Amino acid sequence: MHDGMDLAVTGDADVDFVRGTIPHHENAVDMARVVLEQGSDPELAELAREIIAAREREIGRMRAWLAGRGH
Repeated sequence: MHDGMDLAVTGDADVDFVRGTIPHHENAVDMARVVLEQGSDPELAELAREIIAAREREIGRMRAWLAGRGH
């Protein structure tokens, strides 16, 4: 569940925040997909879909931010 979250600190708080948040969000997406595949509660399924949509959008935004700064 914590794959990709063991990152070296660069000293740039903005970069470190984004680089640490991306894997955190990816793990949330992975867990939400498990709920969609294996869960039975419709309310949680809807929440999982919302989490996937929001986190994927945020991941894209953070990756673009990093790319724009040469990371």
